[in-house]
Amino acid sequence: MTSAQPVPITGLGCLCAAGPNLSACMQNLFGGMRVPRPPSRFSTTHPVRFPVFEIMDDLPLPGAGLSRTCRLALAAAHEAVLDAGLPPDLLRGQRVGVCIGTTVGCTFNNEEFYRDFRSGGSPAPELVRRFLQSNPASAIAREFDLNGPCQTLVNACSSGTDAIGIAADWIRSGICDIAIAGGADELSRVTYNGFISLLITDSAPCRPFDRDRKGLNLGEGAAMLVLESARSASGGNRPPRATVLGYGLACDAHHLTAPHPDGAGLKRAMHDALAQSGIDVGNIAFVNAHGTGTPDNDRVESGVLAEMLPGVPFLSTKGYTGHTLGAAGAIEAAFTVACLTAGRIPASAGFVTQDPALPVSPVRTVTAVRTRAAMSQSLAFGGNNGVLVIGGSPA
Repeated sequence: MTSAQPVPITGLGCLCAAGPNLSACMQNLFGGMRVPRPPSRFSTTHPVRFPVFEIMDDLPLPGAGLSRTCRLALAAAHEAVLDAGLPPDLLRGQRVGVCIGTTVGCTFNNEEFYRDFRSGGSPAPELVRRFLQSNPASAIAREFDLNGPCQTLVNACSSGTDAIGIAADWIRSGICDIAIAGGADELSRVTYNGFISLLITDSAPCRPFDRDRKGLNLGEGAAMLVLESARSASGGNRPPRATVLGYGLACDAHHLTAPHPDGAGLKRAMHDALAQSGIDVGNIAFVNAHGTGTPDNDRVESGVLAEMLPGVPFLSTKGYTGHTLGAAGAIEAAFTVACLTAGRIPASAGFVTQDPALPVSPVRTVTAVRTRAAMSQSLAFGGNNGVLVIGGSPA
């Protein structure tokens, strides 16, 4: 694989339990603040109230009448477009694509509908119409009156990463001039109960890579990146915040939920992302790891990092956000750009005690990093692996 043309990132937007926008998120990450708590938007009969990272309902969201996933996606998209300095009339005059990753947002999670149906009633048609109108990519395209390629991607926990990689390929291929790419997912009772049934949730705040880790905490949120062709960005006098240098994806198909014990798929995705980026391993400043806090993921991921990127500092940001599923890769890509800009990475929240069974451990404190490039990676159910190599701003 030969190196590819860098794709400028001119705008960023993010909201999750760490903050209502990207600036607030980064302030809280560097301040070590995290707010796991029992879910407040739904109740369960579990004797243990497993903590989640939830966005409080007092946060106003656009898109009334749409699913919560869509409303989170729209909020992040508005922030990213504003950050890029793109007025709506300019967007309407360009070839603008939308590529969004999700998992929960693709399903019909409407308990009111199901309760009415199972009790012999006739569910209101408005509930079905809301679902049909709540394709995240289509909702963003309608909101900004866009007519470029439009795709919602569902690839489990790597969906947000894959959406950004695909959108970057659209830009390189000349399919569109600008793309809004990212991921969004909401918390729901179905997801909450499902992950508890898999026995991979922690009853305490999650502890990625820690000796005493017991599993993940779920979260919700969205992040969007505005990608542009070099011609579009320079013509609009929009200096890039960073660049997408490389993207790799690989599926090892080892297991429905567990990664390959040797990390075969992750290694292949990392190799391809590095090859496309044209970046030597020595120029990777840090890695934003998937770092779920589950025993299997952290064991495999730490082994691959030790083998392929020895000595490179890494962290997991899921200790601040929870696992936001289809949004995770996009949120972590936005954090990666912000850390490159800041020249430092936050402490890996939840990591206290080194695990002697893991060959490497994440950073314990705020750590200064070089600003050449960084890697953000996602490991998903089904053996799917997505990796982005992101370069710092050339300025």
